[in-house]
Amino acid sequence: MEKQKKVSRALKAAFPYTIPVFTGFTFLGISYGVLMTVSGFPAWCPILISLVVYGGSLQFAAVAMLLSAFAPVEVFAVALMVQARHLFYGITMIERYKNTGWKKFFLVFGMSDETFSINCSTDAPAGVDKGWFMLWVTLLDWGYWVGGTAVGALLGNFITFNTEGLDFAMTAMFVVIFIEQWLKDKKHWSAIIGAVASVACLVIFGAESFLIPTMLCILALLGIFRKPIEKAGYGQ
Repeated sequence: MEKQKKVSRALKAAFPYTIPVFTGFTFLGISYGVLMTVSGFPAWCPILISLVVYGGSLQFAAVAMLLSAFAPVEVFAVALMVQARHLFYGITMIERYKNTGWKKFFLVFGMSDETFSINCSTDAPAGVDKGWFMLWVTLLDWGYWVGGTAVGALLGNFITFNTEGLDFAMTAMFVVIFIEQWLKDKKHWSAIIGAVASVACLVIFGAESFLIPTMLCILALLGIFRKPIEKAGYGQ
């Protein structure tokens, strides 16, 4: 009984933080589901991919790759570049995921940009178990994405209009997330570092291969300027 109360308290505490993700993931999931089905895939295919891959931008990119000739090395390279940022997310979360027991397995699998943002910057309220709080954030966000995909996959069978440009939905959400973080953090150090590093690496390495150098550059700069950023304070 006490365990059930602990779980339900964590769910009630976590849900409000995931509402913005619900609105974004539902629309993006629908867009992805529609894009897959109008591209000729059966409805179960995007749902299964969302369940086991759960890679937002990678899933949108994979639509074209699945329709192209078999090229496993190229697919691996693209997947690595698109999802490489999760390596750095993981390093950041090592300490926070300590002592979470079996929950750690799904916390690792279910980490997305939005889930990372919530679990990294939000502490569980007083009286709420940290492990269950982070697990519910992760589960809810994953469920929103899979649910949106399922709706889109079913709707895709009835779509008759031109769906060109649906894959831009993920880019639009990243822009919104950046703006939200900019408004929340009054000092903007992290955002400025990310923006400057991204533009510089884009110019130097080109659009096809700038992602990993950008992540390495951001990690190095955050490490170098860690003390001034911490001194300035997040959201101060």
